[in-house]
Amino acid sequence: MQPTDLRLGPSTDPTFIYRYRDGLYATDLLTCAIVTLDLFTWLDAHPSTSGEICRQFQVAERPVDVMLTLFASMNLLERHGDRVHLTPVAREHLVRASPFFLGPYYAALKDRPVTKDFHQVLRHDKPANWGSFKDEKDWAKAMEDETFAQSFTAAMDCRGVFLGQALARALPCAPCKKLLDIAGGSGIYACSIAAQHPHLTAAVFEKSPVHKVAAAAIAKRGFTERVRVLEGDMFKSELPGGFDVHLISNVLHDWNEKTVESLLRKSHAALAPGGMLVIHDVHINEEKTGPFPNAAYSALLMHSSEGKCYSLSELYPMLRSLGFEEMKFTPTVADRSFITAARR
Repeated sequence: MQPTDLRLGPSTDPTFIYRYRDGLYATDLLTCAIVTLDLFTWLDAHPSTSGEICRQFQVAERPVDVMLTLFASMNLLERHGDRVHLTPVAREHLVRASPFFLGPYYAALKDRPVTKDFHQVLRHDKPANWGSFKDEKDWAKAMEDETFAQSFTAAMDCRGVFLGQALARALPCAPCKKLLDIAGGSGIYACSIAAQHPHLTAAVFEKSPVHKVAAAAIAKRGFTERVRVLEGDMFKSELPGGFDVHLISNVLHDWNEKTVESLLRKSHAALAPGGMLVIHDVHINEEKTGPFPNAAYSALLMHSSEGKCYSLSELYPMLRSLGFEEMKFTPTVADRSFITAARR
């Protein structure tokens, strides 16, 4: 059932329910580090940089970055400059020579499918199949299948009813007139913003066949006159012009840094001068030490996509280099937040 009024949020806070799902894979990554890599034993004798860890264990930079951020958020590692050191609790309980070593307690979990997946992702930097289904296609390819696209988009739509309203209430849209929701899925975020800001119209830019799912969902919510759908592939074409707000919601976390930079560059090229870019997502703090729910969600993304949760210290310099300015960070609900930036 879809709510008819997207300005009416729930009476209770579902954040803990989001966290159970978003943090589902964090334990498997910890198990891989303890049992498969014996990472903490090695780090006890060799406080190291991320690059040194990559060379020692023959693993890749992106998944290691996610792993170290997760363990820092768990108070198992401390960052001293560019090196990571064990915390007292990790030294006492996760180092093999300690009389309180808990490795054997985790050993029974080493053959869990996601734990085994993580070792391969760490080594090869290739995402595992969604949910560890061995017959599943690559996620981006799977989205070209109409049945999968409908199922996945429905999952993101039900999540977005709560998140979209919180974003819409916090978004400074008073001077804005036309919003482009880039890879906007069902259009739930565009509809939520249009409901909260009646002076604004929106368009959802989506590839086939998701654009059909979006059009049907928008019509069912009664927003066809305010929110239209534009078919297009953000990777293969330039973004349409004529918009003074670009929304990129829960998109960047699926892609590697090179792809993220390319998408942001396209946004800058198409956005009206003085226009506003909005990046709505789960973000890691500037120090890359958490928060824990965000770092745990990043582990899930690292497992199943090419991306991760990006930190403010990664996004801000990228945005500046592309010609954006006046960056501002605003938390919303359920560990989500958004960054606004003005097009220079």
